Amino acid sequence: MTADFYEAHSLNYRNQTVNIDPSPFLSTLTRHLPNGAKILDIGCGSGRDLLWLKECGYQPTGFERSANLAEFAGHHSKCPVIKGDFTIFDFSIFQFDAIILIGALVHLQYSELAPILIRISRAVRQDGFIYLTLKEGLGCSQNEDGRIFTLWKPEALEKIFLDIGLKILDFSKNKSSVNQQDVWLGYLLKK
Repeated sequence: MTADFYEAHSLNYRNQTVNIDPSPFLSTLTRHLPNGAKILDIGCGSGRDLLWLKECGYQPTGFERSANLAEFAGHHSKCPVIKGDFTIFDFSIFQFDAIILIGALVHLQYSELAPILIRISRAVRQDGFIYLTLKEGLGCSQNEDGRIFTLWKPEALEKIFLDIGLKILDFSKNKSSVNQQDVWLGYLLKK
């Protein structure tokens, strides 16, 4: 149901997110990358982060499940966007310098996070970076629009990262620009 939500409500979702300034959270990653680094934006949504990364001199590629959002992201950013499902896609065909997952994993159940992160991390070179954000809390929350979000405590996330061999380089907590009640946990990880 959640995947269908983004396709059915792509225009509203795009309008809610496209004008948010990504520099406060993406600069955590980009200060570790050389100019021209190749970055995969999984769950690229409106293409906001793709455009910002491109304008900063990087080579971003988007990855999006929603056909409507993938099309918009490609037009908006003028970057390549792959339409696919990250839960089944073979990421081992890629070698990016970094991957970003800005809110892309928020609908996964607790037991799904580690195996999917392992799958996704195959797209990043050894010593490459992963930057991801997830919502803070305990259990699950449901928005008025019906979407269900899995909430995380930092200790539980940090154990998963260490267990699958990802080193934590940076951690942040930030209030959401869309919903002030949400707190986002941001992690910069190294493979």
